Amino acid sequence: MPASTILVADDDRAIRTVLNQALIRLGHEVRTTGNAATLWRWVQDGQGDLVITDVVMPDENGLDLVPRIRKLRPELRVIVMSAQNTLMTAVKANERGAFEYLPKPFDLKELVSVVERALNGPKPASGQPRPDEVPDPEDQLPLIGRSPAMQEIYRILARLMGTDLTVTITGESGTGKELVARALHDYGKRRGGPFVPVNMAAIPRELIESELFGHEKGAFTGATARSTGRFEQAEGGTLFLDEIGDMPLEAQTRLLRVLQEGEYTTVGGRSAIRTDVRIIAATHRDLRTLIRQGLFREDLFYRLNVVPIRLPPLRERTEDIPALARHFLQQAASEGLPSKTLDGPAMDRMRRHRWPGNVRELENMVRRLAALYSQEVIGLDVVEAELADAPALAAPAEEQQNEGLSAAVERHLRDYFAAHEDGIPAAGLYDRVLREIERPLIALSLAATRGNQIKAAQMLGLNRNTLRKKIRDLDIQVIRGLK
Repeated sequence: MPASTILVADDDRAIRTVLNQALIRLGHEVRTTGNAATLWRWVQDGQGDLVITDVVMPDENGLDLVPRIRKLRPELRVIVMSAQNTLMTAVKANERGAFEYLPKPFDLKELVSVVERALNGPKPASGQPRPDEVPDPEDQLPLIGRSPAMQEIYRILARLMGTDLTVTITGESGTGKELVARALHDYGKRRGGPFVPVNMAAIPRELIESELFGHEKGAFTGATARSTGRFEQAEGGTLFLDEIGDMPLEAQTRLLRVLQEGEYTTVGGRSAIRTDVRIIAATHRDLRTLIRQGLFREDLFYRLNVVPIRLPPLRERTEDIPALARHFLQQAASEGLPSKTLDGPAMDRMRRHRWPGNVRELENMVRRLAALYSQEVIGLDVVEAELADAPALAAPAEEQQNEGLSAAVERHLRDYFAAHEDGIPAAGLYDRVLREIERPLIALSLAATRGNQIKAAQMLGLNRNTLRKKIRDLDIQVIRGLK
């Protein structure tokens, strides 16, 4: 990497020293300052090939400098650092034209890599920076957490805000998939349009196509008038398809056509309707496993999975639990519940809990603490009592291998109940659970018999006609002659 002049602005002397030494070792000339005014004077004088600036400085916010630098010298790239490690900081840095955002404490190797990309990559075209239209109330952040896992999520989201790319969000129930989808919409280029969520698992299979695409009068029994679908309702905005893994195959086929052609027809309709929506999908299931089982279209998967985002379960970011708990307590107080705090031992105990229901389970528990207990400071004894009634932790892997089917199903269902608000899943649970068990059972039986339905029916102890009906009802693809 050829030598360049790098301008560094940070009010922390230790940070300036570390960066100065690291960049000099790479052969660069480095100029450092502890204030924004000096940095701006250097930029005005035409100095520097790259800027590295902190956000919070004594005389000016570093983010406010970025659009001014880009307006004066569009070719000069700016790397923004901040200890205010929130989604909004990452979004603002991206919206105002920063080349990259790095949360503090940063990894020195990563910073060196970013410096190399900034200096050696193709220079941006000249022009005005994008206006900062992002709302910025820090107390209304859609996502909470400063763990490394969440920092990576923030950086990904910031890069996606100005795009219309299709996104698939995966993660366990209760991790906040809809919050991420709403953040992509609320802070993205479609923020002026509608955000329309639809839960695939909550819609009867025979109504899904009508729900998505709408229907014409007389299209089916009970269709007494034309009805708009979710695609039409989301026109110009974002359509959030939650639990996409529960979508029937015939509806998957129609969705694939929409993604390929950009148009759809209503149920009972004849004319194609052009559509302009951004698709964000989410699921707690492993779509690749569903593909192998014949329950999800592989071509649809690749259309949806343009940008995959995995949300970490709460047990992988326990350092965020205190911030989340305080946020939920403040939220409860703003809604009229008594104001409460958690003492240190209580917070430590919450960090040691596994939280099978993830952030949703934590939120429900914190709300109970605010509503049911009289003391202003919640102590360890109260938290211990609450967690004593929580679902049992998952068994270790070696124990799970030896447990019976009934125990495995019960363990899965305990987590399922814990992941839903108030511990009560949506109506129709019995049929959904049976379908979850029947689908893989029948799919695996057909795979074992190489698609021979007579042998599969004998293996399962079912009448052949009954098996055929289940294959049809469960949208199971039968591939014959497997080797």
